[in-house]
Amino acid sequence: MSDLMKSINIRTSSILILIAILAFSRLIPHPPNFTPLLGMAVFSGAMLDKKLFAFMVPLLAMFLSDLVLGFHSSISIIYFAIMLNVAIGFLLVFKFTYLKGLVALFSGAFVFFIVTNFAVWLGSSMYSQDINGLISCYIMALPFFQNTLLSTVMYGLGAFYLFDLFENKFIKSV
Repeated sequence: MSDLMKSINIRTSSILILIAILAFSRLIPHPPNFTPLLGMAVFSGAMLDKKLFAFMVPLLAMFLSDLVLGFHSSISIIYFAIMLNVAIGFLLVFKFTYLKGLVALFSGAFVFFIVTNFAVWLGSSMYSQDINGLISCYIMALPFFQNTLLSTVMYGLGAFYLFDLFENKFIKSV
């Protein structure tokens, strides 16, 4: 096996291991909305070379953890929002910087907030089906957004940092 192939396999394997760790940490008790999901999705989109694979890996990780945690009626919206976060990660492919990573992670959390709470408003009788009900839905969701944003940035930057550290220490030396 050529050195190039070996370093590609090591790189991909290390990315997949980090994604698996993030997915598994979803099963550990945590505060509401403080999960690795969005950080994992942005990281996957930014780091996995094959785009279809970048979508499939976090969705498979979500599905496997949902087998343990259980499914719910709005799971399709959550999976869709995760795919949007993978797509946001694609924007980092050309040249990763921590500033771009931070912007992508903030954007991913914001997109998740907008999409999932729009779905709550649209599919719920809790809010009136007008602009006031939509605004009310978003306002009521703000306390949950804090944990979503913090966890997305923490887990996402943590994954980028650990991969960067691993790549500089081990992969480039192969």
